[in-house]
Amino acid sequence: MSGSKLIDLRTEVPGPKAQAYIERDREAVSPSYTRAYPFVMARGEGSLAWDVDGNRYIDLNAGIAVTATGHAHPKVVKAIQEQAAKFIHMAGTDFYYAAQIELAEKLNSLVPGEEPKQLFFTNSGTEAVEAALKLARYHSGRAYVLAFLGAFHGRSMGALSLTASKVVQRRGFAPLVPGVTHVPYANCYRCAYNLEYPSCELYCVDYIDKTIFEQLVPGDEVAAIFVEPIQGEGGYVVPPPGYHARLKELAERWGILFVADEIQMGMGRTGKWFSIEHWGVAPDITLIAKGIASGMPLGAMVARKELMNWPFGAHGTTFGGNPVSCVAAAATIEVIEEEGLVENAARMGDRLLSAVRNMQAKYATIGDVRGRGLVIGVELVKDRETKEPATELREMVIEKAFRKGLLLLGCGPSSIRLTPALTIDAATVDEGMAIFEEALSEARDAG
Repeated sequence: MSGSKLIDLRTEVPGPKAQAYIERDREAVSPSYTRAYPFVMARGEGSLAWDVDGNRYIDLNAGIAVTATGHAHPKVVKAIQEQAAKFIHMAGTDFYYAAQIELAEKLNSLVPGEEPKQLFFTNSGTEAVEAALKLARYHSGRAYVLAFLGAFHGRSMGALSLTASKVVQRRGFAPLVPGVTHVPYANCYRCAYNLEYPSCELYCVDYIDKTIFEQLVPGDEVAAIFVEPIQGEGGYVVPPPGYHARLKELAERWGILFVADEIQMGMGRTGKWFSIEHWGVAPDITLIAKGIASGMPLGAMVARKELMNWPFGAHGTTFGGNPVSCVAAAATIEVIEEEGLVENAARMGDRLLSAVRNMQAKYATIGDVRGRGLVIGVELVKDRETKEPATELREMVIEKAFRKGLLLLGCGPSSIRLTPALTIDAATVDEGMAIFEEALSEARDAG
């Protein structure tokens, strides 16, 4: 990791160059973009980033789990440059090229499940969700789908219909795609049924079977269950042991397709290639994006081959599977394998978890800490007994961390997510956690 010390606490943020860009952004760019704080990036290296005024930061966001191999990994950069010098585009659904075929074969081999698979490339996670929604309805001939409260599957109309993370994402866009029913997720810290695991015996799954299917939606008319193995925008919620196995058993019993949205949690981030592997479940359809190509736009829907029975021309894409993105993804996978980054994610994730749990013992404002590998949620509360979300405190911590040289993002009502690059090392973890604790302490005292 190049560079040593980070910037000290700064009072004049953003700097003059950053402020100029921000003012231009306000005039030229849609106000719907969710700018977290006034950071204007100039360059990055690994888990470090520099703004246009030369300030250096530790990046614990990785572009929301996108830059899996860190910023500007030399192998990924080289692959992009070499492919761009050959050809940049040749419509991926109309013609063939080796990089796309080879990547499809590799991804099919990595996705859980022994059965043969086929893949459809997209530009993003949202498009992968849309493809899965279409395939599930086409293959099954069924109209309904289930999704979960707290879920985020994207913002285009089909994906938005499955999303139930924040009302602002849905407000003003009705009517959405019909046939979607949302049910509570297995959030044991905030159980929708006021039960406790394991004495609850996974009632949240039984509720689908005994209530939803008996009173609201016929189970034999449901095409698919869309689920994030670990919820992302909903608060980095990790369901309990046995949950996904029970959910998959329910799906199989009713002939429902099990669709795992691995868009934010896949590609080695949780200490396994795909987060659903922590529950020993093989999905019918797996959705991939974000970390697949270290920052290049790419997504994929991977399904059991027998499900891909839609005909020639039923679905397509102009840019999905772009050759430059494909070689970036291939290089990303090579780096993950060659540098042991799945294992590093597990080790560094344990280090992050240990640091935050030590803080939890000292700060009553930390209500819950959860995660797998480099997917960690720190939920802040006003009171541990009532568990009232401390949203304002969360925003203050993120702001103070930014001013100290640490980039963080929130998720859920009052959680902070920790999703650094899979390449992060112990020294950077420790320095980042020291800054995090300083920000937390100052925000608590200020509140």
